[in-house]
This record gives sequence, structure tokens and C-alpha cells, in this order.
Amino acid sequence: MIHHVQLGAPAGSEPLSRAFWSELLGFDEVAKPTDLAERGGCWFRRGQIEIHVGAEEGFRPARRAHPGLLVEDLDREAERLARAGIAVEWDDHLPGMRRFYASDPHANRLEFLQPAQHITPNVGC
Repeated sequence: MIHHVQLGAPAGSEPLSRAFWSELLGFDEVAKPTDLAERGGCWFRRGQIEIHVGAEEGFRPARRAHPGLLVEDLDREAERLARAGIAVEWDDHLPGMRRFYASDPHANRLEFLQPAQHITPNVGC
């Protein structure tokens, strides 16, 4: 089981991270230990997963490597992001899963997934 995923962000961009992860996606901010808080960045938790956003000098967004976030209602997450003006790119190339890609405010790639619902067709007469 994974405890957290670390994403990078430019130094001083914590307000953008808080707006995205807490206000938009509903993650709770987690207090960082004092010695780590001095480095900048911020941590968030929703359910069993934590996202640690670390401040990086010379930051470059992760455009290929990304976390895959398993969600309960994929359509609701996509709608929430789209309403906020964030592009949602649907992808149907993972059997058994519905998914889309989006980016955080620092252009890091994110994947949102939900198991596909299997509907048994009514073949009886």
C-alpha cells in the first residue's frame, strides 16, 4: 500500500496547491512536521492517500510520470475539474477501468480512475 505521492511545485506556490487540492478536490491539508515545513510545500490527505507537494528550485512539471488516483465518482471529478477550467482528457485504453488525465496548477500530470461497471445484458426471453 502506498502512503503518499510527492509532486513538485515552484517555490512559493503553496496558495495554488491549496486552492487545487483542498478547495477544488476536497483533500484535507495535513500539517507538516516542523523541520520539514521550513522547506516549503504542503501536504494533503483524502481517504487513505496523501499528496505531498514539495517546493523545488528550478521546478519542472512531471508530464509523463504521474499518480493514479482511484475515485468513487469519476464523472463528478471530471465535471468539477472542467467547471474550474481544467482540461480533462478521457482515455479508454485500460481494460476494466474508466479514466481521464488532467493537470494540477503546476502542470503535473494526474490520472483519475474508477473501475468500469459491468452490465449484464438481458438475454432472456
